[in-house]
Amino acid sequence: MSKQRPDHPAPARRKPAVRPSSAPAAVAGAPAKRGTTAVDLRIYRAVFNAVMSHRLPPGTHLGEADFCELYQVSRTTVRKALQRLAHDHIIELRPNRGAVIASPTPDEAREIFAARRAIEREIVPLAIANATPASLQRIHAAMAEENAARQSGDRANWIRLGGEFHLLLAELAGNRVLQRFMAELVSRCSLIIALYESPGAHMCGNDEHARLVTLIEEGETVEAVALIEHHLLEIESRLRLRETRRKVKLAEVLDVA
Repeated sequence: MSKQRPDHPAPARRKPAVRPSSAPAAVAGAPAKRGTTAVDLRIYRAVFNAVMSHRLPPGTHLGEADFCELYQVSRTTVRKALQRLAHDHIIELRPNRGAVIASPTPDEAREIFAARRAIEREIVPLAIANATPASLQRIHAAMAEENAARQSGDRANWIRLGGEFHLLLAELAGNRVLQRFMAELVSRCSLIIALYESPGAHMCGNDEHARLVTLIEEGETVEAVALIEHHLLEIESRLRLRETRRKVKLAEVLDVA
């Protein structure tokens, strides 16, 4: 005689957590790693965003004691954030000097831009192949934010959103490895632009972004790839490959409440 099953429904399977859009996360770096606390992640994001918006220039010294005072945390917490920033090439940890915002040389700048062109030449066709009405809507929304920042004269936010636009294309390409590469390359390019950009030069031309979106919508892969390469070469051509420095106050650029 076979056993009867209990007359109870089987427990519902738990759905995997839906990961939120990575556009905001991309601006603040990669997702939090295991062992990361809310405070050291806050420090990481504050420095990352300050670099992306050009408020923390290359060569700026980041004193552990300053972070301890600003955030009321221990040196252990500060060091976790600084180590992650160093891993992502945002800062350099130098013997006897501590942490400084990374300062790529002119040769490194050229190599980084060459790598970014190679990566984006792969990303654009994938973004076109995977385009959906929803993804195109997100691209248009990102471009609208960028235009709004430009029209309001908010240069720092415009620069940040220009980087976000490229990171969104990487996300929509559907290749997580390329997306991780782009997160690093965009942040390193922001450093390079902060160090070498000519006065009054802009990181990204909104007209070229608009043209790129049109080509993506039309499925014009060859033209879109040619445009992204021209776009990045144009940005690089506006850089003056010589070192500049300006001093900043950490508390003023990190927006510590």
